[in-house]
Amino acid sequence: MTRDVLISGASIAGPALAYWLGRHGFRPTVVEVAPALRQGGQAVDFRGEAHLTVLERMGLLPALRRVQTGGSPMRFVDERGRTLLDLPAEFAGGEIEVLRGDLARVLHEHSAPRTEYIFGDSIAALTETSSGVRADFHSGISRDFDLVIGADGLHSTVRRLAFGPEEHHVSHLGYYAATWQLPNTLGLSRGSVGYNVPGRLASAGADHRDPARAGAFFVFAAPELTYDRRDTAQQKRLIHDAFSGLGWEVPRLLASLHQAPDLYFDSISRADVNTWSTGRVCLVGDAACGATIGGMGTGTAVVAAYVLAGELARARGDHRAAFTRYESRLRKYAEGCRTGGDRTGRFLAPATLTGIRLRNTLLSRRLLLNGMLKLGERVSSTVALPDYQIDHSRVGR
Repeated sequence: MTRDVLISGASIAGPALAYWLGRHGFRPTVVEVAPALRQGGQAVDFRGEAHLTVLERMGLLPALRRVQTGGSPMRFVDERGRTLLDLPAEFAGGEIEVLRGDLARVLHEHSAPRTEYIFGDSIAALTETSSGVRADFHSGISRDFDLVIGADGLHSTVRRLAFGPEEHHVSHLGYYAATWQLPNTLGLSRGSVGYNVPGRLASAGADHRDPARAGAFFVFAAPELTYDRRDTAQQKRLIHDAFSGLGWEVPRLLASLHQAPDLYFDSISRADVNTWSTGRVCLVGDAACGATIGGMGTGTAVVAAYVLAGELARARGDHRAAFTRYESRLRKYAEGCRTGGDRTGRFLAPATLTGIRLRNTLLSRRLLLNGMLKLGERVSSTVALPDYQIDHSRVGR
């Protein structure tokens, strides 16, 4: 019987899957390249019946409600700081919004009793055998597992090793995004305030917990760039070049960038994988079907983790049948949720002045805004969630 499962990635999908696998009697091991859980990060949200049902079945709702942000209102201004558009907290915050680091911590705490966590290491090679998968780690050790799951995001190592190069599966959507922390010398309040010129957005908002701190969020249109993902100095130069010469508070925000130790910089992209499994290796979350921003990836990840673990438990050792049923249940749903990510760059940083004015005018109409919110809730709930029964005789073996 399949028991030992290696999961790559300890952000959201990985710990969520480990939690459910442990509940079903499997022995999950999670490997994470970072030396510890990542702290902070942007706010993420859950909305709609499917997301909340899985969180309730995990017993996470009380813990998440204790750390929820209350939502993040968005305000867009002109060069002189005059408000052009106000968006309410629920527009980006869903029904529950938490910081990504808080969500990762809660998921880790709930999964840890039945999960082995390995930090500061990553998978270097995968070799499928007649009875399992041999995983070679960058630390030099090798171990055998029954299954390997890639829960390691849009730039998945498991997908690259088992399914082929990233460029075969990830499409650039024409934009880049960056975030970093800075002192709140601008007197920013809760939520974010942003300034647009065609193809660019510069925004910032106060930290949800420490009003003396703030976070910057920049988005800009660009063709696919060639850069070193480990060279933050190079990435800072790219951001500076894209925003130099702009007004509002952009010069002060760019000045803080040079001192920022925690830059996040990535393309806004989309993952498309023809099939989510090959042999004894399977993908979950953004690695399988995700978008960098705006594709409801967090909620989809916890739903997908629930279904994948449940199907593996139901299959009682037949991983091929489990992988097939998992993808059959989730693919259409995940692709529907992900389509929002295709529009994120164009919404945040429209390419023309006309586009900026049209966005501001349309979203100032409450009826249209309410319609968009309801559509998001419907899209996030268009999946039937089986009630996978827990066989308590297997748990803890």
